[in-house]
Amino acid sequence: MVLGEGAGVLVIEAEETARARGAVPLAELAGYGTSSDAGDIVRPDPNGAARCMQLALHDAGLKPADIGYVNAHGTGTILNDSCETVALAMVFGEAAKNLSVSSTKPIHGHTLGAAGAIELIITVCALRDQIAPPTINWLEPDPECIADPVANTARPRPIFAALSNSFAFGGINACLAVTPYS
Repeated sequence: MVLGEGAGVLVIEAEETARARGAVPLAELAGYGTSSDAGDIVRPDPNGAARCMQLALHDAGLKPADIGYVNAHGTGTILNDSCETVALAMVFGEAAKNLSVSSTKPIHGHTLGAAGAIELIITVCALRDQIAPPTINWLEPDPECIADPVANTARPRPIFAALSNSFAFGGINACLAVTPYS
């Protein structure tokens, strides 16, 4: 894991407000989920991570099959990445093997408090451009981790909806679901 510096800002507003000022929304924040498992300060819990993804899907009225891309929390640490893989398998079942998943932290570093905003911006761009961004510097598969890691090169693919995961110390988990603006 490499720390990064940066900031990300999103304008989230009601559709009526955006239309009134002539803005063209980039995407719809369709749902969110949050959970707090608080089992350990540094060891993530797959149940808490899965729960927040399930809550985001439920809030958005989406099924796991609707998701084409997940921007993983993906810190590059054994504890986090294996936990997130288990959580993805819990939510997506066998379909997790074909789900495009990447971590963009190898590009921008782990910006700690800014990571969620930066990664949501990237997820919105992935949805807009219909392309799954890569996990760069990926060398080889880890048998404990997700089977389709979007390794090293961005991949065009249909994305009807996407998730952005953020999992913090102490088991504080958040997941946002985005869909195209219609």
